[in-house]
Amino acid sequence: MSIAIMRKALTGVSGVPVTAYNGKGEVEPRVTAKVYARVAAAGIHNIVAAGNTGEFYALTPQEIRIVHEAAVSGVGGRAPVTAAIGRSLREAIGMARDAAAIGASAVMSHQPVDPFAAPSAQIGYFCNLADASTVPLVAYVRAEGFGVEDIVRLANHGNIAGIKFATTDLMLLSRAIPAADPAGALFVCGLAESWAPTFTAAGARGFTSGLVNVAPKLSLAVHEALEKGDFGAARAIVNKLEPFERMRTKFRNGANVTVVKEAVTYSGLDVGPVRVPGLPRLDAHDREELHRLLQAWQAGGDIQVQADEESIKAAG
Repeated sequence: MSIAIMRKALTGVSGVPVTAYNGKGEVEPRVTAKVYARVAAAGIHNIVAAGNTGEFYALTPQEIRIVHEAAVSGVGGRAPVTAAIGRSLREAIGMARDAAAIGASAVMSHQPVDPFAAPSAQIGYFCNLADASTVPLVAYVRAEGFGVEDIVRLANHGNIAGIKFATTDLMLLSRAIPAADPAGALFVCGLAESWAPTFTAAGARGFTSGLVNVAPKLSLAVHEALEKGDFGAARAIVNKLEPFERMRTKFRNGANVTVVKEAVTYSGLDVGPVRVPGLPRLDAHDREELHRLLQAWQAGGDIQVQADEESIKAAG
């Protein structure tokens, strides 16, 4: 896929599906492919395989490849698949090459978690990956400490399609966007629907979402409102999502994926618990609260509480 087409896809919703496990705790590729098929069938613009909502850091490199394969199979060409990569630079380069061979449209590099990483060297990590990758790269920026020149260096790299900006340093974002080449990388809100209106006002386009696993209509409605410049409508939908997103922030975000997986299981696909160190399952009180919210969304037609048979057949 050309970098121009990938940048166009990034202006939409970048959905991050969950990874399904079987009863023994192993990755279940067929159910994982079904999750991806459902997200693709909903019309999500870009689909990220093995992102944070897919528990990247709880997966082995071989399991990450299995998830990438399940994603390409489940999506079936209906949207770009952006395969998440990371860890050491050498491992990440190998993952990027494997992902391209599998059929991924692009790769997204998780930010290095080395405790001794220096900001400028982390930018070098992304750029070295982009140099080595045969498909466009999305750089996932999560840490603080970068300067405008660091972000511009990323944005102006010829093989970096986008910067998934996932910090609340809006001053940095608002300074970096006009300083970068307007024909360069797209700046994407990496903090999901709740922050999308604010990031859009600062000049970003598109946003990431874990909500797409269960209520893609709501994610797409936020995107449509922002594309029209209707911030009031976007905020109204974000307010509707607030209980779901607030529940995900419990335990310093330790329940983030747990809430999403519980919602997916409620909707008809058993995807298993979250691997530690994430919270494996919700307690009874939080589960009941989540189910009440999902029932309200179901009554409003925002989610479909059953497996989408057409999507499942498409996934094989």
